This record gives sequence, C-alpha cells and structure tokens, in this order.
Amino acid sequence: MLRHASWMGMRENRDAKSEHKEQQGAVTAPQRMGRVRLSHPERVAIAEPPTTKGDVWGYYRALAGHVLPGIAGRPLSVLRCPSGAEGACFFQRHLMRGMPKSVRPVTAQGSEGPEEYFAIDGLEGLLALVQFGTIELHPWGVRTDRLDRPDRLVFDLDPAEGLPWAKVVAAAQDLRARLKGLGLDGFARTTGGKGLHVVVPIERRHGWPAAKRFAAALARAMAAESPGLYTAKLAKAARKGRIFIDYLRNEDSATAIASYSLRARRGATVATPLGWAEVDERLDPQAFTLTTVPERIRTSADPWAGMDELHQRLPASAGAS
Repeated sequence: MLRHASWMGMRENRDAKSEHKEQQGAVTAPQRMGRVRLSHPERVAIAEPPTTKGDVWGYYRALAGHVLPGIAGRPLSVLRCPSGAEGACFFQRHLMRGMPKSVRPVTAQGSEGPEEYFAIDGLEGLLALVQFGTIELHPWGVRTDRLDRPDRLVFDLDPAEGLPWAKVVAAAQDLRARLKGLGLDGFARTTGGKGLHVVVPIERRHGWPAAKRFAAALARAMAAESPGLYTAKLAKAARKGRIFIDYLRNEDSATAIASYSLRARRGATVATPLGWAEVDERLDPQAFTLTTVPERIRTSADPWAGMDELHQRLPASAGAS
C-alpha cells in the first residue's frame, strides 16, 4: 500500500525477477540510495538503546512513506548530531554546504533580508540528511510555494517537570473540545518527550499574523479560565506546576517536530500520531520508539487518515491576513 506515492522512473540496471522484499534491520555496511551514500553506518547515533547511524538510515528508509508527507515540500530545520546524540548536536536551518540537489534551496525573508533555507521532496533528500548526521526533522507550517500561507497550526502542550501525565491528557482533550466548538478538528501526536501536540490542518487562506492571533487567543483563554493548570507565558517562572500551551510555533519560520521523526534522546523515541481514543491516562509516550513504531504502522490503521482532505478555515474573528 502506498501513501502519497510519486513516480520516480524505472531502474534500467536491475532485473525484476531478482528483486525481493526488503527486510528492515541494521545497516552494517556502506549503502547507496540513488546518489546518496551512507558512510560510517556503525557510528553510534543514540547511546541507549544502542542505535547506530545505520539504524537511523534504515528507520527513515523503511518509514519514508509515512515521514515524507509531513516534511516534503516544506522548509526544514534539522537536528544534526554528527558525533551522536551524546556529542555536540546543533540545529541547522540554512542550506548545508556539499548537499546534493535532492536538498534544494528555499529563499525566504529573514530579519536582515533574504536567507537561503532548504527543503526536500523525496526519499533521496531524506537519506542525504541522515548521511549528514540528521536525527530529528522539524518542518515549517507552510509549503515552499506559499511561505506566507500556513496550512497547519501546532499547539504544543509542554508540562512542567513532575506534572502528572493525566493532566497533560486532560489538557489535550480540553483543547480538542475547544477547537471542536470553533468548528475545527485537531489531531494528537506524541512529541517523543513528555508532552503532546495538537495539530490543526487549515486551508491556505490566512497569513501568519492571523494564525498566530488565533492560536494565542485560544491559549490565553485556556490560561485565563484555568490559571492553576495552564499558562501561555514562555517565562520559566510562569510555567512552574503548569502546562505551557505553546502557541509560538504558529509564526513565520517557526517549526515543530515532524510526525514519525526520531528524537535524539535516550530511548530513541519517535513523535507519533495518535487516535483520540488513545489519548488517555494509560498512554505511555515513551513506548513509541524506533523499534516499536514500525510494527505499530504495520498492524494499525493510520490515526490521521483523512487529515489532508479536511478543508478548515479559522473563525472570522482571526482575520484574513
């Protein structure tokens, strides 16, 4: 079964009769994908559980059909860990030197004039990023053809240290209900950390100012009604004992972790789409990992099926620009 398939052409150098189904597993020797070569597959990417660069390559290659719909054709920021997650990691948002053509430039207005960011459109670009030490994928909320028109909003529910998981679940369900009341469907996702995302697909009719106004107003309303539980303020002092409803991901060049992206942290966790029936106190976000998510995909229906076919507009109060 294929999702968002694209025709890439025939392989002239392969005999169809000799082909067989690939088995997912560790990559133990240098491999090629098109013009992308994986070097040092044995290099440790995540220490616990032991996860190599080859494992990361194998994961993204096997799950590309699920990863690419959320990142292809969008400007990207990536977390690169050339020496592994235990070493020096850094975010990269501008075009990298030496990247193949499968990682293409995207020119956008920065604070000091035009800046060159980057995007990918397929598997070759994704694997090129892995070859350069990428573990995490953080797309913008726009497509490259209209950088001023977001097509998704992201609310990041970030709990303070020690806050019970049940409160995060309640916050997500509360936010979902409020969105429903405004005529909008939201979709839940683990972040690979201790919080949850609620993602709202929207038509590309609104500019970033309207998107941010709407997200900020909703977050502030929740904080005003339940000040002991929620805050919409970024300051750490305001977040103590509360859930920070981060609406700041809904502005120009802001990013959020991609669905099915690995996280460069202990556990090799994965940001994983959820069905709302799963969002309860029994849910363990740490259970979604490099090893468990592929099996989940093979045996479960897509919890975000139909999301891309929704035509949702922000309420008129959000404005049109």
